[in-house]
Amino acid sequence: MDIRIYYEDTDCGGIVYYANYLKYFERARTQYLENRGLSVTDLMKAGRVFVVVHAEVDYRTPARYGETLEIETILSEVSPAAMTFSHVLRERRGQRLVAEGAARLAVTDGHGKVKRLDKQTVAALQSEPPEC
Repeated sequence: MDIRIYYEDTDCGGIVYYANYLKYFERARTQYLENRGLSVTDLMKAGRVFVVVHAEVDYRTPARYGETLEIETILSEVSPAAMTFSHVLRERRGQRLVAEGAARLAVTDGHGKVKRLDKQTVAALQSEPPEC
């Protein structure tokens, strides 16, 4: 998934504000789900709400206003009630490593109670996205 860096993403020095990387990773996770036919809205309606319980970012080089970044997202771990997504963020043109990170998400019922995913959803999470 590509992310274009706009002025609003940056600090006064034109460098991406550190917390925005977590937002980019969130977008990439949502796209990962949608690419596999899983709608966040539909999951929530079915009583399956993903809650981030741990997040980490390792900043390698600064991203700057006007650049386009590529985010590679993989599901690095999955269990019936939790999953971990890993992200690698690179500047698209030169492939410079910008950041790496991960987020562990628990599956809840929307009221904070841990809930298991059904086998069909786990299989969809682990599948390759269909080719366009």
